[in-house]
Amino acid sequence: MIELGNYNTLSVLRSTSVGVFLGDEDGTEILLPNKYVPENIQLDDKLNVFCYLDHMERPIATTLNPDIQRNKFGFLKVAEVNQFGAFMQWGLEKHLLVPFREQRLKMQEGNWYVVYCYLDDQSFRLVASNKIDKFLNNDNLDLKVNDETSAIVTRKTDLGWEVILDDKYKGLLFFSDVFKPISIGMKLKAFVKKVRDDNKIDISLQPIGSKMLDSTSETIYKELLANNGFLPLNDKSDPELIKNQLQISKKAFKKGIGVLYKERRILIKDDGIYVVQK
Repeated sequence: MIELGNYNTLSVLRSTSVGVFLGDEDGTEILLPNKYVPENIQLDDKLNVFCYLDHMERPIATTLNPDIQRNKFGFLKVAEVNQFGAFMQWGLEKHLLVPFREQRLKMQEGNWYVVYCYLDDQSFRLVASNKIDKFLNNDNLDLKVNDETSAIVTRKTDLGWEVILDDKYKGLLFFSDVFKPISIGMKLKAFVKKVRDDNKIDISLQPIGSKMLDSTSETIYKELLANNGFLPLNDKSDPELIKNQLQISKKAFKKGIGVLYKERRILIKDDGIYVVQK
């Protein structure tokens, strides 16, 4: 079965004047227009294509890569607002509709929003929603402390930044764990810091425990190599200087250089840290 809003691996069935028809094992067919047909394509070749509805509401395939997929979240720009809702740019010729009923606040042309793409069960069209909380559920978590996860930043609160984790869960990145510029729509690699009794998830941008030491020490070492083997930082440096240079806390920095020093990879001097020349 061909899934609209997703990538499908399909076989080349036949060529026509308007394009190539592709099909799956169930006998479902879809058109790949000429402008997307790769050169030297042959019958029975396999193609990985994205499938959606064109301007005439006909199923169609494309080799373009959209900025969002079905049942996923993305950060998209509003191209137009009319009587039907907001139409968002998502990398395809036909814009993605966010109906007025799916807008948390009235969307404005030219602004960017985090949205969720889904197949509407009444119109059978791909649409998007800015009411993202209803698509998130922390009841059945499969995350544990120190798991690596993908995060999309959605909102700034009094405590920190709310994020979407793995397109399923809601998490929170506290301001105290932020050591680089953050903005809505950013995609981040994150780590589970704590899972609370009510299944709320605290995240960190760095691993926890011994994994954090490995990650931090390598971050410091790579920065040293990029700066000719020297950084004007040590365990007495101002935390803001460390944050601006390395985007980590002073506590993490001190632990990281401790690891590097024990491994005899750096020297710590009054004016900064040096790579040990081998």
